[in-house]
Amino acid sequence: MASVASSTTLISSSSTRVVLPAKSSLPSPSLSFLQTLSSPSAPASLRFARPSSLTSIRSTSRRSFAVKAQTDELPLVGNKAPDFEAEAVFDQEFIKVKLSEYIGKKYVILFFYPLDFTFVCPTEITAFSDRYAEFEKLNTEVLGVSVDSVFSHLAWVQTDRKSGGLGDLNYPLVSDVTKSISKSFGVLIQDQGIALRGLFIIDKEGVIQHSTINNLGIGRSVDETMRTLQALQYIQENPDEVCPAGWKPGEKSMKPDPKLSKEYFSAI
Repeated sequence: MASVASSTTLISSSSTRVVLPAKSSLPSPSLSFLQTLSSPSAPASLRFARPSSLTSIRSTSRRSFAVKAQTDELPLVGNKAPDFEAEAVFDQEFIKVKLSEYIGKKYVILFFYPLDFTFVCPTEITAFSDRYAEFEKLNTEVLGVSVDSVFSHLAWVQTDRKSGGLGDLNYPLVSDVTKSISKSFGVLIQDQGIALRGLFIIDKEGVIQHSTINNLGIGRSVDETMRTLQALQYIQENPDEVCPAGWKPGEKSMKPDPKLSKEYFSAI
């Protein structure tokens, strides 16, 4: 214990140069030593901080199950979605799309895909378009994004589906030629200059509530996107409930409480 006390003296010295002993000279603290440091009688400079009691934790107000991430970790779930304004193609015309214009108005399904005139991409894009009316009923806009130009988007839309094209779509295709949108959402493959298959569900407050990222060869499920959106809207309308695995509208939800949740588990 003497070497530890000596170390403490060196560290707390007012000298501008602090010399620490080699790691090997410091013995591992024993349990009794740790208990001593935890004791109220230990010097304040050495005393360990005592954790809050379980009673105080249990007595706090109901914790929120809508997690807010740190603002320097964008675009993680729980953060505001990075805003952007870009050119897009819709109804075979060039338009401007600004993400923040949907705040307070609509939910947004924002999905990225690698490139126009490829293989998996048209199956996803047309699948979302064919189900657009269902998203519309849920007050949700769909936006597709790739690093291609609006001219490439337009040419692809003007190509028949049987020839690998898209035909007319029910939502805009955004052009991210600067790659800034893909980068801000964390889906850009830097050395290839294209985006992974990232999908983000953004609520009416502009907060990302769900994200999923697939590698290039794996297409996404419109059914699962729809189900997740419905679950999100349900818990926002019923903040004292949560949705268990595979939940769909009309099915039983769960109370996030040790006792009240038994009602759900007992019915399984």
